[in-house]
Amino acid sequence: MTKLQRAVLGVLAAFNVRSIGRYMVFGVFVGVVAGLGAVLFYLLCQLGQHYLLDGLAGYRPEEPFGEPSVFGHTDTPFRRYLLILIPALGGLIAGFLVYTFAPEAEGHGTDAAIDAFHHRHGRVRGRVPIVKALASAVTLGSGGSGGREGPIAQIGAGFGAFFADKLRLSARDRRVLLAAGLGAGIGSIFRAPLAGSLFAAEILYKEPEFETEVIIPAFVTTIVAYSTFGLILGFNPLFEQSTFAFSHPFELGPYTVLAVVVALASPLYIKCFYGTRKIFSRLRIPNHFKPAIGGLLAGCIGFFLPETLAFGYGVIQGALKNELAVGFLVLVALGKILTTSLSIGSGGSGGVFGPSMVIGGALGGAVGRIFHQFAPAVVTHPGAFVIVGMAGFFAAASNAPISTIIMVSEMTGNYNLLVPAMWVCAIAFIIGRRWSIYQNQVPTRADSPAHYGDFVKDLLEEIYVRDIFQPDTSFKYVHENLTLREFIPIMTDIDQQNFPVVNSTGEMTGIFSINDVRDILVERDLDNLLIMKEIANEDVPFVTLEDNLADVLRRFTEHEVDTLPVVEREDSAKLLGMIRRRDVIRSYYEKLNAMRRISDGN
Repeated sequence: MTKLQRAVLGVLAAFNVRSIGRYMVFGVFVGVVAGLGAVLFYLLCQLGQHYLLDGLAGYRPEEPFGEPSVFGHTDTPFRRYLLILIPALGGLIAGFLVYTFAPEAEGHGTDAAIDAFHHRHGRVRGRVPIVKALASAVTLGSGGSGGREGPIAQIGAGFGAFFADKLRLSARDRRVLLAAGLGAGIGSIFRAPLAGSLFAAEILYKEPEFETEVIIPAFVTTIVAYSTFGLILGFNPLFEQSTFAFSHPFELGPYTVLAVVVALASPLYIKCFYGTRKIFSRLRIPNHFKPAIGGLLAGCIGFFLPETLAFGYGVIQGALKNELAVGFLVLVALGKILTTSLSIGSGGSGGVFGPSMVIGGALGGAVGRIFHQFAPAVVTHPGAFVIVGMAGFFAAASNAPISTIIMVSEMTGNYNLLVPAMWVCAIAFIIGRRWSIYQNQVPTRADSPAHYGDFVKDLLEEIYVRDIFQPDTSFKYVHENLTLREFIPIMTDIDQQNFPVVNSTGEMTGIFSINDVRDILVERDLDNLLIMKEIANEDVPFVTLEDNLADVLRRFTEHEVDTLPVVEREDSAKLLGMIRRRDVIRSYYEKLNAMRRISDGN
């Protein structure tokens, strides 16, 4: 091999091109399927609304700029009373689909994907995305209050996990592709590719921490999914808005008030959602019928306030144009909390991100209009508060402030409000960090079962053999000229599995195990007086005082032994003693307990 070849291979190894290239290829496949899944799910939701809400009840919710009706509108007159019955019908169908074929598809799918990442080695049953898509399309198309991100997240995540299973990839690769598929689904259906990528890496944890292994694969899957979705349905941002901008520092005062409002409203949303879920879980009726009851109750609210049914994105569009009154916006926010809790918390299928956008946007619009009325010179554009309110509310509800800021900017096509969005999201996150709409989030990577091995490795890398090594005088060494016949009584009198073999000067010349001796006893006659040097393995695995315990544990595993010789670094024949696997494990727990005592202030 020439020097040039060696140099090229060195560069490839340094940048881990093989791994990156693998994720590029895998990401393209996952991205295409996630993008097509987003298109199909979008059309199913539109189809449901066309034939159920529009065709039966004559209700046509206002559409956001980026989502005109695919199937047009019917001539059915508005029949308000049917808004009570149609969500109940949708809940009945969704309940049958979910609880008959895939009970784990109930509720909001993003949380299920988070659970699969942390606790299920990234595994998702193949039927779950299909059932989730159908049940959610029926729930949302019939007027149930929810969002599309949960179902599409589970669709993308489910295919990522399915793809990894078919290729027999490792659990680590399966988790990465699951999260990347989640981001691809969300990034495509909300026309927010950068936010979808970051969301997949951030939403897994309660603290502001990213799953770094996911980000680059998620970039690939999300770009492909977004391009696939846009090629078929267009690339327009979801909402149309004027060119709002942050132009005066005094605006930070009203934005601070908005941050407090959305931070206090987010736990109300979370507690109402999970309180409703708890109530329905206690009902002594078959689960199949619970979403129908939730849909009926949501429909009763929708009878008086139709804007709280289905997606409700038209409210955001109206608030951006400053067309809606303060009282109406507050009622929509409160009503949306109730209808979402009833539609999804009862066992229906849908997401919680979309309703969060409506709730936060409505509250932002109300705060913006109030300040515009009393201080028009400071708050010149109340619609800007709608955008920032959307970001702040979900940042508090999800503990994912960074991706949420980008998500709202991409959904509106406006990046001029990053400063107030950052300000509001930071304050809202700090106030609301005790709560999260995603119960399966864990605090940090160290708390995730997916990273327990990494955490153990990090701790063990800080401890060296010299820190724990104490020569064990009870450990028996065997002279190389000892005969097998002479060794038998020693073997029966001592509880020791591995025996170092030494010469007359005390240097180690090999090692053997009890199993090696037993194999020989079965195959040979004791009259053949073997000496221990002939039995011992001269290729001795060993450690030095300068090795860390992570390397020691790896050698235990590689050689399938419970003890290893400790030798001098400069002279591997100079035996200092033996180290046991249990010594390494004990040191790990001592280090962990010491860290906990420091953390607790003891």
